[in-house]
Amino acid sequence: MDFSILLEYGWVLLLLIALEGLLAADNALVLAIMVKHLDEKERKKALFYGLAGAFVFRLASLFIISFLVDVWQVQAIGALYLLFIAINHIARKLFFKQKKESTNDKPKKKAGFWGTVIKVELADIAFAIDSILAAVALAMTLPNTNLPQIGGMDGGKFLVIFAGGLIGLIIMRFAANLFVKLLHSRPGLEIAAFAIVGWVGVKLAVLTLGHPDIGVLSPDFAHSTEWKVLFYVVLVGIAVTGWFMTKDKKVQEA
Repeated sequence: MDFSILLEYGWVLLLLIALEGLLAADNALVLAIMVKHLDEKERKKALFYGLAGAFVFRLASLFIISFLVDVWQVQAIGALYLLFIAINHIARKLFFKQKKESTNDKPKKKAGFWGTVIKVELADIAFAIDSILAAVALAMTLPNTNLPQIGGMDGGKFLVIFAGGLIGLIIMRFAANLFVKLLHSRPGLEIAAFAIVGWVGVKLAVLTLGHPDIGVLSPDFAHSTEWKVLFYVVLVGIAVTGWFMTKDKKVQEA
């Protein structure tokens, strides 16, 4: 494989790991809230069953999407979904943060063990959809490799998406606490992560508009060096802005 192609694949994989890490931290917080009413032994089992189911779902959905990835309708739905979750999350975080607690004073009935497992499973599936669509959008403009195709997708692209998804699950299970601490010290990174998801949705939208059956944009534009440079410059700009959006809480406390 050509070194420049290897370098581009490595860069996208690093981006996926960073994005998966930040999203996994947010997801881990949600899962921790879901299982906190269980005792420690049941809590670990519920998270294990949920994550095992999520791995099977990710693998199955990745094989399915590898056959559908060139269908422009699937690309369009994926772009709209990524833009929706990004706008929805950022809007809730910035504008509806204070709207709670007035009518929710009554204690809610807690789900049992298997009810909690089902909830964790459904949450993991929702998280998997987000991460797979983001990974597909990042990987689809990569150059093809000489690896055999898997489904309807180039083998190299498939492996990058699979590796990103697998690392995301590992981070969610084992390294999420580190990312949670990072999000607590730099809260702006959470908004930046979802802004990046939205920007990745724009990338998928560009890919859709450049599809031969749509023809709004030139089919070559989505794969052009100019667009790739612009995309990554904006992406890094969002990440840097997120880092400096809020000062380190330790510095503020000092």
